[in-house]
Amino acid sequence: MEKMEVSMALMISALLLLFSSANAQKAASPPTFSPTPAPAPAPEHVNLTDLLSVAGPFHTFLNYLESTKVLETFQNQANNTDEGITIFVPKDDAFKSLKKPSLANLTQDQLKQLCLFHALPHYYSFADFKNLSQMSPVRTYAGGDYKLNFTDVSGAVHIDSGWSRTKVSSSVHSTDPVALYQVDKVLLPEAIFGTDIPPMPAPAPAPDVAPPADAPSEVSDGGSASPKSSPGTNSSHRNINWGICSQLVLAVSGLMVLFL
Repeated sequence: MEKMEVSMALMISALLLLFSSANAQKAASPPTFSPTPAPAPAPEHVNLTDLLSVAGPFHTFLNYLESTKVLETFQNQANNTDEGITIFVPKDDAFKSLKKPSLANLTQDQLKQLCLFHALPHYYSFADFKNLSQMSPVRTYAGGDYKLNFTDVSGAVHIDSGWSRTKVSSSVHSTDPVALYQVDKVLLPEAIFGTDIPPMPAPAPAPDVAPPADAPSEVSDGGSASPKSSPGTNSSHRNINWGICSQLVLAVSGLMVLFL
């Protein structure tokens, strides 16, 4: 009897040890967590200086952006906002052909506004200009009265600033958040140069075309063409007249001989 009690006690002790060890393992195991999703990749940083240095040439426009600190403004808009930016970039030849008005007399603040006038504070793809033309005039990055008019003509984008009328000649870069479009003229705002815009030069007159050699002669008031005698015709008339005169002289001489 005592042996059975001892064995029972041993079995109970073993069971208690097993339960206690199992509970200890459960308490020691670390809690499990669901994996967190990976963060979305950051948008690619766009370097406007590199884009404008490679294409073009746009050196003159880039120099103006750097000297007026507008490049930093555009760069921040491109990489640190959700709106993006659209910039119209004149080539170097556009600045060379700009005679009047001149940019030499502008103040530093006016030059800054001129540079800001060449951008829109939003990214627009080329296809967006069709809808943008219906919203004209569109306020530029310069704000206030610095606005541009857009017109879509069979897929070609025309821009009118009042002083400048040009069109987008090519797409330099068009990937959200930055769009760069080449234009053939410098965009001159009325807010700087005034509204007294000189008229556009009239087109050159068409050159006079000489009539062909076999064209009919002009018709006189009587409705008949005025004939022009040639030298050969005049000489034949003179020969006929001389022949008639000589025959008359011979006939008169014959009659005088008969009567005498």
